[in-house]
Amino acid sequence: MKSTMQRTTPRGALLSLALLSLASLALPVAAQQDFSKVEIQTIKVTDSIYMLTGAGGNLGVCSGEDGIFLIDDQYAPLTEKIRAAIGKISQDPIRFVLNTHWHGDHTGGNENLGKSGTLIVAHDNVRQRMSTEQFIKFFGSKSEPSPKVALPVVTFNDTITLHLNGEEIHAFHVPPAHTDGDSAVYFRKANVIHMGDLYFAGMYPFIDGSSGGDISGMILAADKVLELINEETKVIPGHGALSNRAELASYREMLATVRDRVAKLVAAGKSAEEIVAAKPTADLDAVWGQGFIKPDQFVGIVLDALRD
Repeated sequence: MKSTMQRTTPRGALLSLALLSLASLALPVAAQQDFSKVEIQTIKVTDSIYMLTGAGGNLGVCSGEDGIFLIDDQYAPLTEKIRAAIGKISQDPIRFVLNTHWHGDHTGGNENLGKSGTLIVAHDNVRQRMSTEQFIKFFGSKSEPSPKVALPVVTFNDTITLHLNGEEIHAFHVPPAHTDGDSAVYFRKANVIHMGDLYFAGMYPFIDGSSGGDISGMILAADKVLELINEETKVIPGHGALSNRAELASYREMLATVRDRVAKLVAAGKSAEEIVAAKPTADLDAVWGQGFIKPDQFVGIVLDALRD
């Protein structure tokens, strides 16, 4: 993806406002955030699976006789609050944490958990990106390499299945979508899936082109999950409220609609400014444009992906 931060066009100016409108997301950097007032909320999904919200990506918790299996861990300053929230579910230790991708609002607690003996699991590319300096052009932000204790100890290329708490926890990698290291995690027996940032429920998503993300990959990831689940499946998104298959299908259609509309404008020879001015998302904004990413910003993200 080409940098949207380096442009001097009106669209570039609009995209630079993302640093303000996405302050609550703050993907790789949390140094200037005040976490003292953040409260961790717990939503019961099934008898053994919970969704936790706070600041950053939604967490997944599987509790049972084998201990706690955690999906993502938000920011380091929130670790004790997260532990306290999990402690109300079970006093058992956090044995595993699986990172759905490398962004700091999903991996920031790795160091704290790793020091306490939690085994960290993720796709190969998550460890690779966390091991090296990263730069997200959209935010103009740099992330230093993570310390060894924060890195995934177990990595996988395609799929991995953990057998814990009477559950089959099946994690699978998808082609580059939000980043190049995304995984979804399906609890086969409970019929619950955690999609990480492949799914921003009820809002336009952030797609990190500088980490290999791509709009078409987002659509393909949604297709893969839709083929896997049914109408009874509970869907935990990376951001947004607990969801379901029907809502995920609507999200998928929105992604495809915006991509196809922007592609037609590109094919017609329109400039970036003309494409943004055409408001290709206008009829969708009331539903999808109230989240982290605003309509013009999302059009810019899609445009850069198509022109890469």
